[in-house]
Amino acid sequence: MTGDGKTRLREKMMGDARCDYSWQTDPELAALDAISPSSLSYPEYLARYAIELRYPSARRQRFAIETLHGEHIGNCTYYAVDHKRGEAEIGIMIGNRDYWDNGYGADAINKLLEYIFGQTRLERLYLKTLVTNTRAQKCFARCGFTPFGQLKRDNYDFILMELHRQKWQQQAKKEI
Repeated sequence: MTGDGKTRLREKMMGDARCDYSWQTDPELAALDAISPSSLSYPEYLARYAIELRYPSARRQRFAIETLHGEHIGNCTYYAVDHKRGEAEIGIMIGNRDYWDNGYGADAINKLLEYIFGQTRLERLYLKTLVTNTRAQKCFARCGFTPFGQLKRDNYDFILMELHRQKWQQQAKKEI
């Protein structure tokens, strides 16, 4: 997926594995997702990675986020796709800290929204982010997501946010 802005989304590939492994074993990045860092060895991780690429899930679509110069800086995904309810959850991680706080996350989310609302029949997207992750909350709000509740899980507090297709389309018309 190309276009204006700061980022491109593309299909995941084996060449992404080294960055993904370093990000998934990074304690600070894992804490932002309220998970533990991966404890897999790199060969174990690589074997699982290859299987996931070869046999992708029908309920999840993953993308690499890269700069317009082709540098892989993070990943985004939509998952838990429920076609009956017309909804899915989204997630994003800018793993390369050099690109934090410079609009790359918002740009990638907007590209993901364009893809989902342009290529699927999904009507609602939702996400959860830690209450303490105000940077992510501001980013999601800039992209049109609004809070709709809170969730407590495994001693973590999350804010739930959502965006409906109709609201996204209205925002897109205003920007034209």
